[in-house]
Order: sequence, then structure tokens, then C-alpha cells
Amino acid sequence: MRIAASLLAAAALTVSGCQGVRDTLSAPQPNPGPCPNALSLYDAHRIVNFAGPDVVYGNVGFTGEILNVVSNCTYNDRSASPIEMEMGMRLGFGRGPAASGDSHTYDMFITVLRLDPERNVMAVIHRETFQVTARFPAGRDRVEMIEEFSSIRIPRVDPDTSGANFEVLVGFELTDEQLEFNRSGMRFRVTAGQDG
Repeated sequence: MRIAASLLAAAALTVSGCQGVRDTLSAPQPNPGPCPNALSLYDAHRIVNFAGPDVVYGNVGFTGEILNVVSNCTYNDRSASPIEMEMGMRLGFGRGPAASGDSHTYDMFITVLRLDPERNVMAVIHRETFQVTARFPAGRDRVEMIEEFSSIRIPRVDPDTSGANFEVLVGFELTDEQLEFNRSGMRFRVTAGQDG
């Protein structure tokens, strides 16, 4: 799968297989340099779809959660070449009692931010959306998968620009109601109703 390459001249993202990130998810190793922070946006790190208006377990359809985000990066300190970053995330998906079908497609986003030193805030320099489809084999209502981004190119103005000046955020695209549910603190996790 490939995310569109037409960018704001700010960042380039490609989704594909990436053994380095897969290895990091399996056995974490230190990053080779000051990489941009890569993390899930707290308010958007999970999604719960309800089949009815009542917020009860019996109405839970498909759910999703970002379980872990890891990254590696490399860049040349002697030039203003872009930081080359790879990132992976482990996702958990659930099929609740009100879910229909054996698969569900989730809309997600990835956003690159840069520190604005004048205002001391992070500013969005690029944002893209993508889809992830979870398939549930017969008899299973929970699955996990790894989504990988093998080439995130983050521009630098000069050789002294550090990866610490950037962040990469991922999350689920949410409706206002789903966002409100997440912020309420209520939980219907992919493990709900499971033994062990």
C-alpha cells in the first residue's frame, strides 16, 4: 500500500514492509540518533463503533486501538538533507457483539509536526489519511497487526536542525461522538468480555 506522494514540499510518507521497524517492535533497540518523537495521539488512539444510541457493551461493533508505536531514523549531520525515518505501529482490533461481517476498514491519519520556535508550539507541516482493514478469521473476535511506514522524509533547514524539533503522530479518524466517548474515560477494549 502506498500513501500519495504529492506533498506540501514538507514530508513524504510511504507505507510498505520494513524489517527494521518490525525487528524493533519485536525486540526494542536504541535509535541511532535524535529521532523525531513518534507516538499515537491520546484522544485518537482508539475507536469504538456503536450499533445503537446506548453506550452499552451489547451495542459495541468493531473496535480498534493503537497498542504501540516505534521508530528509527538516520540523517547526515554534515548537510541539510532530510531525516529519513521509519515507523511501525502495533494495532489491536476487536469484533464486538453488534459487529456485522468478518472484516472492517478503519480510517487513520499520520501527521508530521515541526516546532515553531517563535511561538514555542508544534505546527502541522503535513497530514495524510490511510486505511487499514482488519479481517477476523472464523471463531476469532480479536486480531492484531503491524502497520509499517518505511520512508518518512522530514525536511531540515540546515545541518543543525535536530530530529527533536519534529513529531510524528498517528491515530484513528473519529466522529465527534467517538472523540467524546474517548475523552469520557469509558472503556470498551478489544479484550472486553474475554477470559485471560
